[in-house]
Amino acid sequence: MSETKRELMGPASYFPSIEKKYGQPIEHWLTLLKGQKNMKHMEMVNWLKTKHGIGHGHANALVGYWRAKSDV
Repeated sequence: MSETKRELMGPASYFPSIEKKYGQPIEHWLTLLKGQKNMKHMEMVNWLKTKHGIGHGHANALVGYWRAKSDV
């Protein structure tokens, strides 16, 4: 499987639609999540939903990806 296809599996498969819908690059959201690293997974999801208006599926994908990459 190509590297590009591998990157767009799992939570990352939501990234194109997240960028299109919310107008920010994924790095923007990952940087914001870094500042909330003491929260649990669902706390982070709910924070993105209430503070930034992100839908549940998109928020969950961002948090899942961030947590997997940051070894939290």
